[in-house]
Amino acid sequence: MIDFWGDASDVTKKLIGSWSFDRVIEGQATMQGIAIFTPLDGGRLAYREQGHLKLANGTIVQAEREYVFSNSDGGFKVFFREDPPRLFHEISLSASSGGVLSGRASHLCKHDDYQSAYMFRPDGTFVVRHVVSGPRKDYTMNTTYTRLS
Repeated sequence: MIDFWGDASDVTKKLIGSWSFDRVIEGQATMQGIAIFTPLDGGRLAYREQGHLKLANGTIVQAEREYVFSNSDGGFKVFFREDPPRLFHEISLSASSGGVLSGRASHLCKHDDYQSAYMFRPDGTFVVRHVVSGPRKDYTMNTTYTRLS
């Protein structure tokens, strides 16, 4: 049932609004918070997340992150919210078994490699996974988003 997300080109429109998220940075931290996608000009979306990051040692800190999403042919691009914007990655989505829309991308940040995967599930939730490896970073981060009513 891809009906919830529609065609790959509809995904960014369906992201608009507020989402709760649960994040696990394997062996390092967990985070819960709220992410908001807000329309910008040119069909772009501002992404802002805020939440509580709980480190493995029990320390809890406030954390936030911002990106800009832009619709692209068959998917979307994600930019760092900088001036000028810098491309993080571009995701081309395709339907897979079970009605999931998914896509992958890679990004080299200096010498650290980011392998990212997005999965838009038929139930309206979505998951973002980043596997990061390199001389400065080595972790896997899974974030599950659920629409707030």
